[in-house]
Amino acid sequence: MAPLIELSDIHFAYPGTEPVLTGASLSLSPGERLCISGHNGAGKSTLLRLVVGLLFPTQGRILAFGKERRAEADFHDVRRQAGFVFQDPDDQLFCPTVAEDIAFGPLNLGKSRGEAAEIVDRVLRQLDLMFLKDRITYKLSGGEKRLVSLATVLAMEPEVLLLDEPTNALDEKNEARLIEILLDLPQAMIIVSHDAAFRARLGTRALHMNGGALAPLD
Repeated sequence: MAPLIELSDIHFAYPGTEPVLTGASLSLSPGERLCISGHNGAGKSTLLRLVVGLLFPTQGRILAFGKERRAEADFHDVRRQAGFVFQDPDDQLFCPTVAEDIAFGPLNLGKSRGEAAEIVDRVLRQLDLMFLKDRITYKLSGGEKRLVSLATVLAMEPEVLLLDEPTNALDEKNEARLIEILLDLPQAMIIVSHDAAFRARLGTRALHMNGGALAPLD
């Protein structure tokens, strides 16, 4: 089965700095939950941003959903098919209420207000978060924001999920709930996490980022 995402020999450096990635490669197949570990600054978040074209490699090849992606225009449909849950939920949530945040993506994809409202209810029921529907977003706890940011991505019905340190700001109860949710989802995932126990619960395969490249984690 062809990979959904494939990165080959990716090199990247931020302006004026030493290279962050120096030949990183990975592939993600349907149904996989690929976990990536590594120290702070190793390039894990950078790698996720490259997948959806928020950054562009200086060298290497990106294949996503059967096509090579090079220019900005190549990534427009990738961002619809690969849902990126950012490390900081405040980077993702910007509408006054939870319902409006979740409806934002579907409305931008051309859904009617009625269709978007149905999607909001469906996703909130799926995640058992209906009690948050009318809450003011900025007043949510860190854990609630994390779950709502996942809901905003699922509302877009992506084929792949990219999760950057998804357990940040989660207490034990919300982390357990997140694990339960992710295990029930059909999407393939790339999960960046420092949390070894979290990776062990979720991952079907693991890679470690070191020296700008990826290697299997024993």
